[in-house]
Amino acid sequence: MSLLDVKNLQVAYGGIQAVKGIDFHIDQGELVTLIGANGAGKTTTLKTLVGMVKKASGAISFDGQDTAGIHSHDFVRRGLVMVPEGRGIFAKLTVEENLLMGAYARDDKAQIQVELARIYELFPRLKERFKQLAGTLSGGEQQMVAMGRAMLSRPKLLLLDEPSMGLAPIIVQKIFEIIRMVAAEGVTMLLVEQNARLALEVSQRGYVMESGKITLGGNARELLDDERVRNAYLGE
Repeated sequence: MSLLDVKNLQVAYGGIQAVKGIDFHIDQGELVTLIGANGAGKTTTLKTLVGMVKKASGAISFDGQDTAGIHSHDFVRRGLVMVPEGRGIFAKLTVEENLLMGAYARDDKAQIQVELARIYELFPRLKERFKQLAGTLSGGEQQMVAMGRAMLSRPKLLLLDEPSMGLAPIIVQKIFEIIRMVAAEGVTMLLVEQNARLALEVSQRGYVMESGKITLGGNARELLDDERVRNAYLGE
């Protein structure tokens, strides 16, 4: 059974159909990427998965349960966690306060501290700045905070929306190194990313979304070699 199973998902904004009947799945332990041009419907899809946008029709099953009727704030408790485009950090809280917000639904304080220490191992720069206000961090550091905060919520499935957006190339490489490390620890992920090459290189499988539809899907390495993908998204 897939951890996430999406069937004929349709989403409309005021008369405009943003997502047009897509099907995809993610198995436990996979890192799957969704690539496509701006406006293809990728972010809308992620927001629909966590209840931020209401679907028009179709079915979403997460961890064996239909998600219809689940409120958006309940998804974190169920293990479906999203790191949004733009990161969504709390600028006037410290780095550590931001990280601990990820554990707000947990009461196992000792284990939270163990996992916080692990976050600081993954993101040593955050350990150096744990008392610093998050709003004063660089964009790359804020992305690290957002990812660390999500990990402290113990996600069964982590959704990452454009983690490299607006970052310098050297920081993008660091963020993708961290994505690899997190995936290696067994966290299942769905990655939406403009940098199609990097996204496919770290993923096991991928889907291509165009104008609200999934037009290609399969092994990430095969997609990297697909002439249509190379011409449209890899600049070749």
